[in-house]
Amino acid sequence: MGASGSKSRGLWPFGSGGPGGSEGPGGDQALARARGLCSATPFVFTRRGSMYYDEDGDLAHEFYEETIVTKNGRKRAKLKRIHKNLIPQGIVKLEHPRIHVDFPVIICEV
Repeated sequence: MGASGSKSRGLWPFGSGGPGGSEGPGGDQALARARGLCSATPFVFTRRGSMYYDEDGDLAHEFYEETIVTKNGRKRAKLKRIHKNLIPQGIVKLEHPRIHVDFPVIICEV
């Protein structure tokens, strides 16, 4: 099957040639080289919002409207989910930076 791109030869940041491989010459240099290639920060400062605005400007995950259904002469209230005219929240700034999910180094080993 396919191999992961982060585990390919030369990009494995843990000193060996690959996962489960033996320590080769220049293991520390390979780590420095791999870190030098990635100049981006491992932190994430924003995320995509999961909530929506409705026509009134209310913010929520889901919106429902109450409808009256008459069945056998009895009136019954039902909630109907609204899917139309909802505007996504957009980009939300995080209070505390998070570590990116693809960051290839173990932070704490238990």
